Amino acid sequence: MYDFAADSADCARAVEARLSDLLTEPALSGPGPAAGRLVAAMRHGSLEGGKRLRPLLVRQAAAIFSVPPAAALQAGLAVEMVHCYSLVHDDLPAMDDDDLRRGRPTVHKAFDEATAILAGDGLLTHAFALLAHPATHPDPAVRIALVAELAAGSGAGGMAGGQMRDIEGETGGFSEDDIASMQAMKTGALIRAAVRMGALLGGAEPRPLSALTAYAEAAGRAYQLADDILDVTATSDAMGKATGKDAGMGKQTFVARVGVEAARQALTAVVTEAVGYLRTFGPRADGLRATARYFASREN
Repeated sequence: MYDFAADSADCARAVEARLSDLLTEPALSGPGPAAGRLVAAMRHGSLEGGKRLRPLLVRQAAAIFSVPPAAALQAGLAVEMVHCYSLVHDDLPAMDDDDLRRGRPTVHKAFDEATAILAGDGLLTHAFALLAHPATHPDPAVRIALVAELAAGSGAGGMAGGQMRDIEGETGGFSEDDIASMQAMKTGALIRAAVRMGALLGGAEPRPLSALTAYAEAAGRAYQLADDILDVTATSDAMGKATGKDAGMGKQTFVARVGVEAARQALTAVVTEAVGYLRTFGPRADGLRATARYFASREN
């Protein structure tokens, strides 16, 4: 029987250990020596915290195609580094202006704004170097597909574009469809990329890849809905960051439109939808099922 707690904890340990090895001056140097302050800021923004859910999704999707966890780790690390870069930049005064992340000072508070920008740049850049490395997959064509997938999920048509739409939405005028589109890009696109990258590692054919893509898109909606609910209902201590900021900043969210109870009902429905897309995979997809349900039940 699948054990979500054990699998997610094992994944988090593996990610933490490997990231700690990778984010060092020797490993990041070339052609010149990596700057120590920059590496320290990259480590501050990446280590000692985080649930590592995106690498877990890579691992769980790959497992459907009998790819062992160790063989999915490097691709998962790349997704996590992109996620961490996005948090470092989102926390900046020009964006969400947050002082806390994972219960400790954000990178621009622990260092300074310029260093935080460069730390994010470094994490993003080295994520793609990881995917290009033969250790990610022996087949260069698979590595190229992984690079393209992560670029699509994190670029102007994905996470970065969604953040731009989020900023535009602070002036109001968004419909519910606009909010859904923005959130699918800002949060959902990287979750979608993680699942699809796991499938690509396993050589998924078009039909199973399509089913997993549909699952990932629904799971991404669930994650964002839960996040918006927690911003209204959870304490800052529980979240490890400031809460209640969305309304104050004029953020366009589904919760702001329909209220917490209706949002919770929608969350239950979208998790059911996500799980439904996995029927064809049987018990092999129990990990992905558990993660979608965790998205709805998490408290931070």
